Amino acid sequence: MRKILIIGGGYAGFYAAWKLEKKLRRGQVDVTVVDPRPYMTYQPFLPEVVAGSIEARHAAVSLRRHLHRTRVVAGMVTAIDHEHRVVTVRPADGDAFELGYDLVVVTAGAVTRKFPVPGVAEQAIGLKHVEEAVAIRDRLLTSFDRAATLPPGSQRQKLLTVTVVGGGFSGVEGFAELLSLATSLLRRYPELDRGELRFHLVEASARILPEVTGPPGRWVVRFLRRRGGQVHLNTRIESATGGRVVLSTGEQFDSELIVWTTGNAANPVVGKHTDLPVDERGFLVVRPDLRVGTDREPVPDAWAAGDAAGIEDLTAPVPGTRTVPNAQHAVRQGKLLARNIAATLRGGRPKEYRHRSLGAVAVLGIGHGIFQYRRLVLKGPLAWLIHRGYHVLAIPTWERKVRVLAIWLTAGLFGRDIVSLASVQQPRTAFVTGGEPPESSLPDWRKP
Repeated sequence: MRKILIIGGGYAGFYAAWKLEKKLRRGQVDVTVVDPRPYMTYQPFLPEVVAGSIEARHAAVSLRRHLHRTRVVAGMVTAIDHEHRVVTVRPADGDAFELGYDLVVVTAGAVTRKFPVPGVAEQAIGLKHVEEAVAIRDRLLTSFDRAATLPPGSQRQKLLTVTVVGGGFSGVEGFAELLSLATSLLRRYPELDRGELRFHLVEASARILPEVTGPPGRWVVRFLRRRGGQVHLNTRIESATGGRVVLSTGEQFDSELIVWTTGNAANPVVGKHTDLPVDERGFLVVRPDLRVGTDREPVPDAWAAGDAAGIEDLTAPVPGTRTVPNAQHAVRQGKLLARNIAATLRGGRPKEYRHRSLGAVAVLGIGHGIFQYRRLVLKGPLAWLIHRGYHVLAIPTWERKVRVLAIWLTAGLFGRDIVSLASVQQPRTAFVTGGEPPESSLPDWRKP
C-alpha cells in the first residue's frame, strides 16, 4: 500500500481524507492525518459560538468519528523533509518522532497574522479556533457579572468596553454578534445601562469586508453604527498594554476584551521548515491541479490545498490572482485533492481547480445579515436566512447538521444561553480553596 500523509485536519485535510476513503478501496492506500487538534473547526460558525447561538462542540467535527479508515495522529508537524519522504511530529506528550510517507498532502492552513503591537500578545484573543470563541463569550459574560457589582466609574467602563481589531469577515461577524449579545444581555442586568456599552471595531484600511463591493460594505458600517458600535476606519492600534488601547488617531480607552482578527499569515512550518518550494509570502507554490511545484518544475508525490497553498484562481479576470483563503475554496480544493490523487493512482490525469464564488454572506446578529452575489445584494432577515441555510448544508456530516438545526430551533424558542463557564479554564480553583474566601475580602472583625 502507498502511504499518504495529510498534514492538517482542517477543511482541506479533512475533506481530502474523507473523500479518499470513499474513492479508494480498503487496503489500497494507508492514509494518515496529523493535526494537534482531534477535530476540524467549522470556522463560519465561530461568531455564532461567540454569541451563544451554537454550542461550541457543534462547530467542530471529530476526525476519529468520521474518518473510519484513516489513522489520526495528535501532534504538530514541525518539519517536512520531502527529499527523504519524512516529517517530524511533535506530540503533546513524549519526544518528537518521524513519520515516513510515499505521498504528502500539505493542508496545514494559515495562522492569525500578528503585528508587533505592545500588549497584544498579553491581552488579545484570536478568533480562529473553537476554544478562542468560547473564551471570548465567557469573557464578555463574566465582565457583565463583574460590572453589575461595581459603581459607575473607570473600572466598570473598562469591563463594558470591547475592541475588535480587523474588518474582514471574522472581525465584522464577531463584532456584530458580540454587540448583539451584549445588547440582549442588558435585559438581564438592570444595574447596567446601554449607554455604558463601548464597542470598537478597528480597521487599518478605508473599508471593511473586502470581499464585497463598496456600497454594501458602507451599508454594513452604517448598520453597525446605528446598533451602537464605533467603527474606526483608516485606523491602526498602536498599543494595548494593560488593556489600555491607543489608536493611531490619538484616541485612548481601556478595554477588558480585545479580539484580534487581522487576517492570515503563512504557516511557519510551511514557510520556514520544509524543502518544498514556497513563494515570497511563505505559501507553497502549487499548480492549478493542486500538485506542488510549477509546470516546468513539478514536485513528485507532493500535493497541497487550503490556506497554506498559493493557488491561482483560473476564474479570475486578472491572470495570476490567487484563490481567496476561505471555506468555499478550502472545502472544494479538499474534495478535488481526493479525486486527483485517486485518479493519478489509477493512471489517470488530475483536473485543474476552478470554482466561481457563490457569493459573500455575513451574519450581523440574530435576524440581520448581508448577502452579495455579483450585483445582487440582499440585506436583513433574508440574508440572515441565506447564511444559516448555506452553512447548515455546508457543514459536513448529517450528524452535525441535525445538531446545529436543533440548537437553532431551541434558541429560537428560549433565546441564547447566557451561562458563562469561564471557571473551566481554572478547574482546580474551587477544589484547592475549598470555598474559603480570600483574607483580603474579610471584614476587620473576621481577620485573624
